[in-house]
Amino acid sequence: MPDPSIRTRQRRSTIYDRRVRELVIGGRRIADDTETFVIAELGHNHQGDLDKARDLIRIAAECGVDAVKLQKRDNRSLYTRAFYDSPYDNEASFGPTYGAHREALELDGAAWDALIPFARERGMLLFGTAFDPPSGDFLAERDVPAFKIASGDLRNLPFLRQLAGYGRPLLLSTGGGTLEQVERAVDAIGSINPALALLQCTAAYPVEVEELNLRVIETYRERFPELVVGLSDHHNGIAMTLVAHMLGARIVEKHFTLNHAWKGTDHAFSLMPDGMRRLVRDLRRIESALGDGVKQPFASESKPLEKMGKKLVAARDLPAGHVLAEGDLVARSPADEGLAPSELERLLGGTLGRPLQRDEALVEADVMAFAAREV
Repeated sequence: MPDPSIRTRQRRSTIYDRRVRELVIGGRRIADDTETFVIAELGHNHQGDLDKARDLIRIAAECGVDAVKLQKRDNRSLYTRAFYDSPYDNEASFGPTYGAHREALELDGAAWDALIPFARERGMLLFGTAFDPPSGDFLAERDVPAFKIASGDLRNLPFLRQLAGYGRPLLLSTGGGTLEQVERAVDAIGSINPALALLQCTAAYPVEVEELNLRVIETYRERFPELVVGLSDHHNGIAMTLVAHMLGARIVEKHFTLNHAWKGTDHAFSLMPDGMRRLVRDLRRIESALGDGVKQPFASESKPLEKMGKKLVAARDLPAGHVLAEGDLVARSPADEGLAPSELERLLGGTLGRPLQRDEALVEADVMAFAAREV
């Protein structure tokens, strides 16, 4: 019997028809040869306050991100009645029950309708994570440029098919999943809508560095050569996101806040504006920093290397006619004139054509019989 994984790969090859690894979101092309597409995940860090949401979006734009993302839940249909009505009494709570807490954090349709153009005016895209079927319809009605799918829905194949049916690009987080589960999700979506990106994710908030498992990015790139791969990063630093780019991630999502002390569970591991600004800056610098691979000196190095480098000088006063031997010449800074220490062995045995004082540099013309000896 044929290996099921082979059948899966064959089926996926048919679905994607050898597409290049490319995704377009709101007119922005994302591929191996582009900069990383940076998403500031606002989640519910706005605390249900439209003004705070505006502030988050405005400052995220100043940090240079490409998109901001919110979350949308239809809480009554998302949670069981028992869970919705369960007590939720803690320092992060916005209501006495979990349902009341979640309702307090939701932005209504009017707020979304205000924020989408607000982000667009600042050069950014705004889209959302849909957590349930009504929320999928809610976002589709607002013509969001993409849908994010949370890790908790990786195995929710009917919901994946619903979201795929809207015909918008999908970004699928894969926290807590196996490769086989990811393949099933890719097949479920790809049979309807090939505009998909896979995000490596560890569904811990925050995630410990030992559990980031960034090499999964390479695994995804090998197993799904037709898909853009990225990282949904719940780590509280920025360095690992840069590593993800080097491994091939071209979409990164980082939680964003304006105050680590605000009430709510996400603020503590979210990036503040300074961190987000530095992350975007460093991501944008990577391609320039990689260069062309040709090892060559730069003009900016000349002065430092003159100061740090060395030239050959007389170790002591040497008379004209002296035959150079070991110990006669030493390497000393600065390298402002004369011959490099690499020439030392070639000069030994040559005859000085003029006297040299201690620490005086010599040039090739100072060594008589040099050329004849070399011949």
